[in-house]
Formats: sequence, C-alpha cells, structure tokens
Amino acid sequence: MSNLSNQPLSPLDGRYQGAVAELGLHLSEAGLNRARINVEIEWLIHLANRNLLKNDAPLDLTEIERLRSVVTNFSDDDVAKLAATEAVTKHDVKAVEYFVRDKLAEIGRADLSELTHFACTSEDINNLSYAITVRDSIKQVWLPRAEKLVAKIAELSEQYRDVAMLSRTHGQPATPTTMGKELAVFVYRLRRQLARIENADYLGKFSGATGTFSAHVVAAPNVDWAKESKDFVESLGLTWNPLTTQIESHDWQAELYSAIALFNRILHNLCTDVWTYISLAFFKQIPQPGATGSSTMPHKINPIRFENAESNLELSNALLDSLSATLVTSRMQRDLTDSSSQRNIGVAIGHSLLAIDNATRGLGEIELNKSVLDADLSENWEVLGEAIQTVIRAEVAAGRSSISDPYQLLKELTRGKRIGHDELVTFVNGLDISDEAKDRLLALKPHNYTGIAAELAKNFI
Repeated sequence: MSNLSNQPLSPLDGRYQGAVAELGLHLSEAGLNRARINVEIEWLIHLANRNLLKNDAPLDLTEIERLRSVVTNFSDDDVAKLAATEAVTKHDVKAVEYFVRDKLAEIGRADLSELTHFACTSEDINNLSYAITVRDSIKQVWLPRAEKLVAKIAELSEQYRDVAMLSRTHGQPATPTTMGKELAVFVYRLRRQLARIENADYLGKFSGATGTFSAHVVAAPNVDWAKESKDFVESLGLTWNPLTTQIESHDWQAELYSAIALFNRILHNLCTDVWTYISLAFFKQIPQPGATGSSTMPHKINPIRFENAESNLELSNALLDSLSATLVTSRMQRDLTDSSSQRNIGVAIGHSLLAIDNATRGLGEIELNKSVLDADLSENWEVLGEAIQTVIRAEVAAGRSSISDPYQLLKELTRGKRIGHDELVTFVNGLDISDEAKDRLLALKPHNYTGIAAELAKNFI
C-alpha cells in the first residue's frame, strides 16, 4: 500500500501539464462532454424553432440564451453530475441526453423533452463533438503556438541571413551557405504544412443509425432531412458529409493528423540540425540563471530543449500515425475500434504542443558564434574546388580553354586533402583560362562563396 493519492499516469497531466493545459479545455473527457451538450442543445433548438415536427412551441430568445449558457458555463460540478448519471446508465451519450433534459425542465420547457436526441445515434453526437473539439484545439491552441515557433525561426533567419557558414553534406565540408538561408529552408517547409493545417476540413455527419435518415423519414416524411442535416452541421462551423455509414468515415482526421505528423517530422529535422550546430559550437547556449547542466560536470550546458522536443515529436507521431491508419477503417456499418483511439487525440496533439514549446524556448536560448563559423571556413579552402572546376568547364564550353576533364583535375588537387589559400592561388594562376575568369576565382574565398543564399532567405520566406 502507498500513502500517495492517485497520481497522473501521463507526464502531460503531471510534469508537463503547464505547457499543454489549454488543450485540456478541448481534448479531455470534460471537453468532449461539453461539445456533446452543445450539439444536443443546438439540435434541439434547430428542431423546435424550424417546427419540423409541428410542435408549434418554439423556444424564445431568453430560453435559447439560457440553454446556450449551459455550454458556456459548463463546470466541474456538471462534470461530476454527468459522471454520476453515467455510473447508472453505463452510457456516456445517454448521460448527456438526460443532462439536457434536466436543463429543459429547469427553464420550464419540459414539453420539448422528446426533441432531445431526436432520431440520433450516439455517433451523430460524437462525430460532431470530436470535430468541434479537434477544430477548436488546433485553431485556438496548436496553430498559434506553431505559428509563434515558425515566426521565431524566421526571425533568426533574418538575423543571420548574411552570416556565412561551412555546409556539411554526409557530415563532410561542402559548399558554404549562410545560417540564415539554412534556417529559411525550415521556415518554408514548416509554413507549407501550416497552410495545409489551417485549411483543413472538419467533416460531420448527422444521418442516423446507418446514414440513411430512416427513422427521420418515418417520423416526419415531408421534411427534407438531408437539407436539415446539412444546415445543422454547417451551423456548427463544420463541413457536411452526405455519404456515411453509421459513423463519419474519419478521413478528414487522417488527413489532418498526417499533416501535423509531417510538420512534426520537419521540426524534428530542425531540432537535430540545431543540436548538431550546438555540438560544433556554431551556436552558443545562453546560460539560464540557476540552471544546472550536468550533475557532475559544471561546465556543461546541455541542449535539452531540443532533445526533449525530439522525443516528444516521436511520441506524437507514433500516435498520429496510428490514428491515421486505424480511424479510416470500420467493419461494415460500425464497430468501436475508433472509440478508444479517439480518446488519445489529445495525447497525440499534446506531445506535439510540448515539443513546439521546447523548441521555441530552445531557439530563444542560443546565439550564433561567428568566430567559430569564420574559423571553420578559413580551414577549408578546398571547398572552392567546386567553383574552380565549374568555371573551367564554362571556359572550355566557350572555347577559352583546352583543359580536358576539369573535374578530375580538381579531384586530384583537393580530394581528401586540406589545402590553403596560397596553394589555390598558385593553382588558379597556372590554369589555361581567361584572365577575367582567373580574377573571379582569385577573388573567391570560402567566406564569400555563398551564391545568392542571402537573397533566397530574404525573398522566399
């Protein structure tokens, strides 16, 4: 036995709760129940005030306001009441129905009780509720944080747009670039995925037990139920799905989670690159007051923000990939494989949000070490071999040189070797090329061999 009370199992609800708490307003069981109540109340209002069942007893503006205030004022007491009812009903959506019926009685409109949950299957309520909670969590919480992160990367790209650095391909010295351009690549990649996520569709169905409106038609054959369903779903700010089984097919969820997963993978790539730049001392980490790096090596400042981000991005994608793969399949008209899976949407998005938070903080705690970048460039004059052999080829093509196989010539000079400025000057002066071409090559050094990197960083983000 333990003296401890019940403890949170997930670190998202414990250690990291502060970074992801906003998501809990939407992607928790309480958030789901609030959305369910919202859907039930709005459907009730829709039925009553369009007089679809000839009730001839519409809700007045005060009554509508009181009903909608149930959603806006949803509280811990309401959560407890729902839990108590579900303990008896053994059915979460039925508990919501009874909750709404009670609220109708409280405003003196028990005469409309039978309009509550009218012609609905649980999935009619659930699919719309999930669409609402996922939409609101992405648009109100995840996207603003992701956009703030990308804005920070763009800020650093602008700051370091002209700062030359030695590139590495396969981990080996390669053609120089600028730090700003390399960061701009990530800004461009991440913004493409943000645009996909910003423009995502959130679909909803509202068509009964097998998507056929069967009960609706029997109860009120003169109503255009497809139109009413479309109007209702769209009134919630969702896109109507006209063709479903009992369940909404969840394709939109797979599309959204795939886009977020790709955003995560690109961010993971940024984190590993920045981590590597820190290890090369290209970036210095700014000491944080009171912070400890290693428990035994006091000199160390560990790049934990980026390591934490990497780990959480991997966890997020494991769940997002699982959701994308499983939610699009249901046996014939309905099974419950989606039910438990969807309860983990918040966990998947939560790990992504935590990673975004860490990456944003980490980028705010580094500064470029220009002296190291300069030294790295100064030690690798051989990277100008690309420029020299390309100029020779252009001279040959223009009839100004008789050199055969320029690539082989430079390969012999530079492959696997460290050469300096003086050696290159001697080599260039001995080439059979025009004086103008020689002057261009002799003006080159690793620090200015960056092409239009700065312009690319400026013009395309």
